[in-house]
Amino acid sequence: MKVLQVAVGVVKNAQDQVLISLRPPRLHQGGLWEFPGGKLERGESIEQALVRELKEELDISVISATPLITVKHQYPEIAVQLHVFLVEQFSGEARSCEGQPFKWVSSAELNRYSFPAANRPIITAAQLPPFYAILDDADESQLLVNLEKILAGGVKLIQARLKNLPLETVKAFVEEAYPLCKQQGAWLLMNSDVACGELVDSVDGVHLTGRHLMAASKRPKAKQWVAASCHNLRELQHAQTIGVDFAVLAPVLATQTHPDTQPLGWAQFTKLVAQVNLPVYALGGLSVSGLNVARQAGGQGVSAIRAFLE
Repeated sequence: MKVLQVAVGVVKNAQDQVLISLRPPRLHQGGLWEFPGGKLERGESIEQALVRELKEELDISVISATPLITVKHQYPEIAVQLHVFLVEQFSGEARSCEGQPFKWVSSAELNRYSFPAANRPIITAAQLPPFYAILDDADESQLLVNLEKILAGGVKLIQARLKNLPLETVKAFVEEAYPLCKQQGAWLLMNSDVACGELVDSVDGVHLTGRHLMAASKRPKAKQWVAASCHNLRELQHAQTIGVDFAVLAPVLATQTHPDTQPLGWAQFTKLVAQVNLPVYALGGLSVSGLNVARQAGGQGVSAIRAFLE
């Protein structure tokens, strides 16, 4: 079956709002909201199609576009592959050139709108930040200090991986840490090794270990986010099947903590990520400066432990 190739732009303005438009009723999936873009014409690259479509639809000129996510979806009547780019640098003021209603909305508001089914992973990717910090409990005395360092660096998504601490210690930490995260507009997730129901309810979500991911037959309950640690295609596909929001794939490069573990490398990372419709963070041997490489490889961004403390 022929797959329709489509270039899509998640266009963000200086206020961090995302542009969405309403599909005309006469079109496939008409009457639903969408991210601007359109199908590739003969001889066009994906980037060329994106630039052309945004100019034709909205009269804006793309200055730079970064790969965000690729989504494959089978509707009853058509198969599509959406090549999605984050467009934060553009010139011109958006206007409707083809009569489609459009509006700027905050990323948090995207869930209030009805989108085609293929757009669900795009909404998640548009809401997630580029960095995912892992707060480790190797030194209990440094937990709050390290959290404050991470927040001061502007990181908005944090996993508390507190596997070695007593439950009461973890609860006491969360009572202090969660308000700090909220003050900085950051999300805090709890690793599933310590995520009793009470703790999950008191933070923004749960991060499933590989073991807990594969034991789960459905998406666990969480306030907002469910993430998972993955190391291979089977785990990534299971994460997608049970409705995980995003995954972390590791190790991409060699690490000090697991010197005997064979790293995936960027080529394998790209191959694996291309087979699921999930935002996937790259973990293992990476620094903040590796963000562009991770995105070009199909990743949502970079996840790390030490990189955000340096």
